[in-house]
Amino acid sequence: MQPELFDIVELLSDIPKLNLKTGDRGAIVEKYSDRDYEIEFTNKDGETVALCTLPFHKFIIVWQTKTQNWVSLSDRIASIVQKLSEEKQQEIFALTRSFRRIDKKLR
Repeated sequence: MQPELFDIVELLSDIPKLNLKTGDRGAIVEKYSDRDYEIEFTNKDGETVALCTLPFHKFIIVWQTKTQNWVSLSDRIASIVQKLSEEKQQEIFALTRSFRRIDKKLR
């Protein structure tokens, strides 16, 4: 899933110098390349609190302008996992399998 103008994104890590935290949401307002995007973060009153250029690996898309829909939780998780190394992906896969086993035992 490629980011597009006006998609809503969520940060995957803190940006202390801008007082932005993991999970903060902003809108893509400019696309510089397939990797760099200008993101505007606003407060609840719609006032800009931060404007910064971020590479695609620093955020995930949570709402798509093209479809006018929120991205499903499973797609958000997949988007985060895809940004990890193969080794980390294998660890997540193993952890997910263990959750599945626990879930079956609880049923």
